[in-house]
Amino acid sequence: MQVPLYQAKAEFFRMLGHPVRIRVLELLQSGPLAVRDLLSEIEIEPSSLSQQLGVLRRSGIVVSIREGSTVSYALAGGDVADLLRAARRILTELLAGQSELLAELQQAEFQPALAPGGADRRA
Repeated sequence: MQVPLYQAKAEFFRMLGHPVRIRVLELLQSGPLAVRDLLSEIEIEPSSLSQQLGVLRRSGIVVSIREGSTVSYALAGGDVADLLRAARRILTELLAGQSELLAELQQAEFQPALAPGGADRRA
């Protein structure tokens, strides 16, 4: 039985739903990186990074490249970088909207609350 597309998408986004995985993908946008370089950038235990890289590799989003004793990782395709850029744009818009709302709330805090008819309700 085939999984519905919406369910497959939900599983895909669930797989992305870990901060370390997102950070790895962000770092790999600039090109392949050795595991030691990922470790120095992310500052987690090697076993934790290995676990998260395994999830990304099994999903097909990243590929591993072995050169001698060095293992590097790279994005499997450019679409992942596009997805991360789209997420950044969406978050920027959401946060900009929140900062505008915060500014409005702060401004309203310093203005008198007027009752209908223009009377100050704070009196």
